[in-house]
Amino acid sequence: MDGRERRRRGVRLTAAALVALLGLAACGSGDSGGNKDSAASAPEAASADKDRAGGAAEQGGGQAEQGGGAGAPDLRVDQRSIIYTGTMRVQVDDVDAAARSAIATVTAAGGFVGGDQRRSADADATAQLELRVPAAKFYGVVDELAKLGRQERREIDTEDVTEQVVDLDARITTQRARVESARRLLARATTITDLVSLENELSRRESDLASLEAKKERLADLASLSTITVSLVGPDVSTADEETEIGFLVGLKGGWKVFLTSMTVLLTVLGAVLPWLLVFGVPLAVLLVVLRRRRRRGPPPVTPAGPAAPLPTAPPPVPAARSGP
Repeated sequence: MDGRERRRRGVRLTAAALVALLGLAACGSGDSGGNKDSAASAPEAASADKDRAGGAAEQGGGQAEQGGGAGAPDLRVDQRSIIYTGTMRVQVDDVDAAARSAIATVTAAGGFVGGDQRRSADADATAQLELRVPAAKFYGVVDELAKLGRQERREIDTEDVTEQVVDLDARITTQRARVESARRLLARATTITDLVSLENELSRRESDLASLEAKKERLADLASLSTITVSLVGPDVSTADEETEIGFLVGLKGGWKVFLTSMTVLLTVLGAVLPWLLVFGVPLAVLLVVLRRRRRRGPPPVTPAGPAAPLPTAPPPVPAARSGP
């Protein structure tokens, strides 16, 4: 009996020890898992907090940018106000036909002719056209005009007036508010003095507003319609881009041109002075001739008188009488 009880007690003790060990193991695994979960959740929470803070900062920054840059111009190229101006010189065989083609090209692009000056002299004919075309079709029209003949010169300039337009918009908005304020004050005026003063102030503010709006319309016109000044010249028109020639014949030709130019200038001056010479020079010349003839004749001759008789003097002394011997 004692041996059995001992064995049972040993089994019980062993079982209790195993149960205790399993319980300790379970507690340790649960604590470690909880610590891992908490350690893993801490960075996630920190990351979430950081994301929320970053989102709030970005939202605040976006609001600050919207508030601070409400009047800033759009930096996109298609939204900017750019003024294009171009100057071209094209040598063509027929100036009139080329001018008609240029006008047709501009009209087809939605533009118009702002100026047309021509000088017809066969092969020396020239034509200067001022063409207004939409800004979006500026370069296309320039390329089409270059195909009319032999392009000798092309100059294209651009001017960005976006900041000027934005500044004018802000000034126009402010000026309109000032005009409305003056109108409200004028409606509440009660005395003649206030009425006259407010009318003058309102007139001045409306004049400033009209001036600002005119400037904006001018910039809008220049930005929407670009200007192209094209010179069409005949085949015999000399160009300034030709190389400088030297030699005896070149010098003789240049000297002859200078001589003809000088003679033309001299004859022009003579023609301008000739009426004055006829009106004042002829009478003056006649007067000078008359004066010279009088000087040659001299005064009338004077007859010389004879020698003057001597004045009477005292009689000579009479010699004393002598006595006889």
